[in-house]
Amino acid sequence: MCLSVPSRVVETDGKIARVEAFGHRRQVSLLMLDEAVVEGDYLLVQAGGFAYQKVAPAQAEAALELLESLGLAPPQLQ
Repeated sequence: MCLSVPSRVVETDGKIARVEAFGHRRQVSLLMLDEAVVEGDYLLVQAGGFAYQKVAPAQAEAALELLESLGLAPPQLQ
């Protein structure tokens, strides 16, 4: 079982986006998404670096707050 952390889009360039979660940024592929992605959107990203789902901002922020309150915020995303 995998746990995906909602990641906020900070930049897009075609089918690549730069996302941020808990202060860590990484580049992800948007090839698996059928809908447009813009800065400020939240995405769920597979371990291989492919975004596979957009998440409503309120839902993403609630999940991030819960993870942080439980001490489950990862020290480093890869």
